[in-house]
Amino acid sequence: MNHEEKYMQLYQRIRKEIIEGAWPHGSRLPSKRTLAAENGISVVTVEHAFSLLCDEGYAESRPRSGYYVTYRAGDLYAQPGAKAAAESSPVFAGEPDPGDAAPLFPYSVLSRAMRKVLALQGEKLLIKSPGSGLPELKDAISAYLMRSRGIRVSREQIIIGSGAEYLYGIVVQLLGHDCIYALEDPSYEKIRRVYEMNGVKTELLAMGNDGILSSALSASRAAVLHVTPYNSWPSRVTASASKRAEYIRWAQAREAYIVEDDYDSEFTLLSKPEDTLFSLEPDHRVLYLNTFSRTIAPSLRAGYLVLPPDLVPLYEEKMGFISCTVPVFEQYLLAELIEDGDFERHINRVRRQRRKA
Repeated sequence: MNHEEKYMQLYQRIRKEIIEGAWPHGSRLPSKRTLAAENGISVVTVEHAFSLLCDEGYAESRPRSGYYVTYRAGDLYAQPGAKAAAESSPVFAGEPDPGDAAPLFPYSVLSRAMRKVLALQGEKLLIKSPGSGLPELKDAISAYLMRSRGIRVSREQIIIGSGAEYLYGIVVQLLGHDCIYALEDPSYEKIRRVYEMNGVKTELLAMGNDGILSSALSASRAAVLHVTPYNSWPSRVTASASKRAEYIRWAQAREAYIVEDDYDSEFTLLSKPEDTLFSLEPDHRVLYLNTFSRTIAPSLRAGYLVLPPDLVPLYEEKMGFISCTVPVFEQYLLAELIEDGDFERHINRVRRQRRKA
């Protein structure tokens, strides 16, 4: 077993113990030397595991004292009657539209992949795509999500569509027009407009420094919660590990659904992207959504929606007859970029550049 596998295993074990309450909020974690000796690994390996826990908000390092748990499991959904902690609103910066200034995917790499697709696929490019997308692209996305986000899904759970706005419409068709959809306040204005264009009522929930305020969430009448846990725009707030757990408990308590819009998460400066709600939620209440407009180019109108298993039959029943809105050539191109490693190499290159900036 290599170093990476060892520190990831230790990280995952301690994270699980923290979430399950073995290490409550404020408790001191074992020292690096103790964990190294108990597990037969190096102190450096333990340091890397602790670094991930700190990055994701499960713990913090205190000088000359050690590592302490910062994850809070208790709120009114975990412990009825408990008062929410005091919260403050974030300071909003005047940032540009999130579609602007996207890191450019190397054109030389893109053009080479295009030529390869033309040569390899030939007349297959003229054949109509299955309604939910090409199996080649869905398999590539499934493998990528497992490698990068710890999301395990089958190809049947993945729906390919022409961008986030189109996929929001699919969400409405699946979850219904007769319920309220709650959104972050502030959030990207187009999200609200697209939902309302599809005939649903929206409710805006005020943001705090680590996500939606607990008081706003508990008072909400919504049956669907649309969140951008990573780097929400324009607040630039990233939901903490505690807040993500709170979202999940809220959905479980109400039998509600969460739409997780994971826009821009690939370019995190952390050593490991934050856990997705989809990977954390055991009861299949989360729909995961992402696009390639940020990671490759805004002109590439392609994205994907990952359904929980229970919603796949409903999608087939209600929308299985609809044609895929992404051209076959672009689907093969995306599959080629992911499978050949060009997609992830670009992401890693941008992340390294941002860390140095």
